[in-house]
Amino acid sequence: MNIKIVNDAKLATGLAVVIDVFRAFTVEPYLISNGAKKLIPVSDMQIAYDYKKKNNNCILIGERNGIILPEFDYGNSPSQIENIDFSGKIIIHTTSCGTQGIVKSINAKEIITGSLVNAKAIVRYIIQNKIEEVSLLVLCRHGEIPFDEDVLCAKYIKSILEKNPLNNLDEEIERLKTTSGSKFFDKLKQKDFPERDFYLCTEVNKFDFVLKVKKDKKENLYIEKVIV
Repeated sequence: MNIKIVNDAKLATGLAVVIDVFRAFTVEPYLISNGAKKLIPVSDMQIAYDYKKKNNNCILIGERNGIILPEFDYGNSPSQIENIDFSGKIIIHTTSCGTQGIVKSINAKEIITGSLVNAKAIVRYIIQNKIEEVSLLVLCRHGEIPFDEDVLCAKYIKSILEKNPLNNLDEEIERLKTTSGSKFFDKLKQKDFPERDFYLCTEVNKFDFVLKVKKDKKENLYIEKVIV
């Protein structure tokens, strides 16, 4: 098996695991688990607004720079939606990084999302489907280095696949509190980055399914739950 960690979506080939721990691909498993009828990732916020105009049943969830977008129903926060019943609802999701990574992984044969909350499910999916080429995509904004939490998730998945699991995962998660996760502990940022989000995003292997990106007949992307 060829496993590579990349930080450019265009370099993702084979199976692309698009990783966004804080917070897009932690939010999405909660949305699916809470009954969402359909989950549609989009890159452009205007596309989300257009969906809403056509269908009032749509729920808009997303952010830019961590801040909820105007007229959106929820921000990109798992603690906001962890107990919300989305049965029968169509969710339109757009974020600064995660959903961008999906749209930009144009050279991948197949795309699934990745986070700590379903890391072992991702491993099982790869093994069960005998996938030989895996690209673990760690996201970053232009000109920046990849996020610490996403790199940690990629290393964790890679280590299990290579049968050399990390023995300091808990320590690395604890370290995130003072690095990329420090915003969740800033008292002045609790409205946009509630502390509970940190703990939900780092609840390792909570979910037993992966989220696979598919296309409908009109080539529009949507997310499908695959239990493994």
